[in-house]
Amino acid sequence: MTSPVKNMAKYRQHCLDEPSIPIFSRDWWLDAICGKDNWDVTLLEKDGRIIGSMPYYTKKRLGFTFLIHPPLTQTLGPWIRPSMAKYAKRLGYQKKVMGRLIEKLPRFDFFSQNCHYCNTNWLPFFWRGFEQTTRYTYLLPELSSEEALWRELEENTRREIRKATSRFQLKVRDDLGIDAFLKLNKMTFERQGMALPYTEDLIKRLDSACSERCCRKIWIAEDEMKHHHACVYIVWDENSAYYLMGGGNTELRKSGATSFVMWEAIKHAATVTQKFDFEGSMLEPVERFFRAFGAKQTPYSQITKTNSRLLKIKKAFK
Repeated sequence: MTSPVKNMAKYRQHCLDEPSIPIFSRDWWLDAICGKDNWDVTLLEKDGRIIGSMPYYTKKRLGFTFLIHPPLTQTLGPWIRPSMAKYAKRLGYQKKVMGRLIEKLPRFDFFSQNCHYCNTNWLPFFWRGFEQTTRYTYLLPELSSEEALWRELEENTRREIRKATSRFQLKVRDDLGIDAFLKLNKMTFERQGMALPYTEDLIKRLDSACSERCCRKIWIAEDEMKHHHACVYIVWDENSAYYLMGGGNTELRKSGATSFVMWEAIKHAATVTQKFDFEGSMLEPVERFFRAFGAKQTPYSQITKTNSRLLKIKKAFK
């Protein structure tokens, strides 16, 4: 049996070698979000080569073990090395790889992960007693033509962008840093009477890791008086850019800045990667905003399983 240390070392090298692994499943991302001691990975190898991997975040509370999603991490789930076999063979291959990855998971009381939208086959989880919920992200699958992207915007979104630049004379800056971003980000949650769902230390740790790898950008819309209206935080890998966080000044919400900074982020994404993922939302107003950028509704699976009888009873009462 491979030791946990060797397992992790293999996975770290695997993340360096394999560009198809989404940014949220890469070792350095999980180090920054979870801490190095709070996540692990199951691996399946063939002929000395990794053909499947599934990282997981462990949280212990009140004697229960939860394998759950860390914050600011859109997807985890299994990664499977692509196969060029015939369709039926590919399904059999996926069944074998996912089945072994699931079997290698440690004992848990509750499990929850979101699979990447590319992974449409969750049957191996179903056969082992897991449940599935379909969720949605919104995706711009093609970024090569700015003109085509602009045509796909809803008219009200184009109008908001024009308003931001012409009436309010807003400019977008990308040099203001994480503290300026956090100030606007906090305003958004305060307006809703909510606390930040993450700590500032976590954001700064993640920002440092992303900055070191040149895979993040912060855009802030600023007026002539140096007032900051809205911001977005984008990360990317070789395959896609992701809208991670945003925010806005509550008193300056009518300037069109939110649509403006998002449009600037999309244009930049076209220079560094292939797609733009809005990361989706099940909240109706947020979904409407993303859809207005011409993004395509794209389903992905949330996989869960409750092993603890006590947690099952609690869930039933809820």
